[in-house]
Amino acid sequence: MANKSKSAKKRVRQDVKRRLRNKSALSSIRTKLKAYKVSLAEESDNKDELLRGVVSAFHKAASKGIIHKRKASRNISRISKLS
Repeated sequence: MANKSKSAKKRVRQDVKRRLRNKSALSSIRTKLKAYKVSLAEESDNKDELLRGVVSAFHKAASKGIIHKRKASRNISRISKLS
């Protein structure tokens, strides 16, 4: 990062923060999705609650621009068909 302007250095710092925040959010979605799929396989009682959590996480990520709105909608549709 040698010989970069002050604004370019700031952009790099901001990008690092955003990348970590987005990575954390995507990881959270994957974790919730995995828990939901496990509950489906085990026929547990709390699968409806877990489905709501997964759908909520997808909506939240889409509203914050972490994933595209249509991708969230598509994934929610596919997950809902599983139950």
